[in-house]
Amino acid sequence: MTRVRIDLFTSLDGYTPADPTPDNPMGTDWGRLTAAFGATRTFRKNVLGDTTGAGTTGVDDRYAIASFEGAGSEIMGAGKFGLQAFPDDVDWKGWWGDKPSFGTPVYVLSHTAPRPSIPMEGGTIFHFRSAAIEDVLAEATEAAGGLDVRVGGGYSTARDFLRAGLVDDLHLFVAPIFLGRGNRLWDVLRGFDLTHKVTTEVAESGTIHVTFAR
Repeated sequence: MTRVRIDLFTSLDGYTPADPTPDNPMGTDWGRLTAAFGATRTFRKNVLGDTTGAGTTGVDDRYAIASFEGAGSEIMGAGKFGLQAFPDDVDWKGWWGDKPSFGTPVYVLSHTAPRPSIPMEGGTIFHFRSAAIEDVLAEATEAAGGLDVRVGGGYSTARDFLRAGLVDDLHLFVAPIFLGRGNRLWDVLRGFDLTHKVTTEVAESGTIHVTFAR
């Protein structure tokens, strides 16, 4: 059965970056939040194309493997795709390179839709939608063919799905740092522990992996 799942990065005080720019699309503190994930062998192989076997292979890598497996489609916001970098360029293919790591249909939520779909190497096809998230989720579920739908973010897209009660599985990468600024994720998750089973695990890096499943 198809499940809707999200993986999110946050700090100990519950913040995610809120200052993206065209040159730094994920925000100032993104590198600090994702350092442990980016160091894993799975990330280096799937995203960077590193086939040398370099990278960590402990608890963080186990969660990285899970984040890539079992998804038949993805939903993301316009910011994660990169529309704000060249908003008027219909030929802009995002900042994921010629062969994005998704390998599935990807539905990009954008007020500038409709835009032509963009097929990429490796099976990724970017589709642009301006419909309600429930309608986009229904389309993504059908496209997933029984596999999961992964909501890839950014923050506002994840927030909307969480608030609408559409998420079956939430995994938080809680980095052992304090940001003191940004989008405060903790405020979105009020009562989530009442509807989902909670488990936690601490990785060798100090990252806390918190999972919520219903």
